Amino acid sequence: MNDVLESIRSWPWAWAWLALFAIVVLRAGGTFVIGRLIAGGAGRGREPSPRMQIAIERVDRWGPPAVTLSFLTVGAQTVINLAAGLCRMTTPRYLLGLVPGAVLWATIWTSIGAGVVAAVSAGGAGSVLLVVVALLVFGAVLGVASRTSSSRNLG
Repeated sequence: MNDVLESIRSWPWAWAWLALFAIVVLRAGGTFVIGRLIAGGAGRGREPSPRMQIAIERVDRWGPPAVTLSFLTVGAQTVINLAAGLCRMTTPRYLLGLVPGAVLWATIWTSIGAGVVAAVSAGGAGSVLLVVVALLVFGAVLGVASRTSSSRNLG
């Protein structure tokens, strides 16, 4: 993946951005379509896993902003896009979240994102520590935000 990303980053910025934008739109959109297909027939009569059920409920509640914000995470994009399909989010509503999310993702990966991956791949202990600290801070902020949101919903 690093070789492919570095190859794309060697292109003129606009072409690299367009390539990454197209890649993420196709990948995320394909995951959404798979979710819609499962919801439409293949998944009838089957209960989703607890993790997937939580994702479905949150995506159904928050809609397009949940899809957009998923592109700022690592690992949640696929679950959120699949959940958007499983909860039968309409395509126009899904696109309202997908397009800005894909813009963010392509912009991050054509600028700072690939640089961070390259720095960590280079094996510098300082860069690895910095990434770990940044991820911990990001996780703490998400946890606090999630608890605050959940406590408001209970009361």
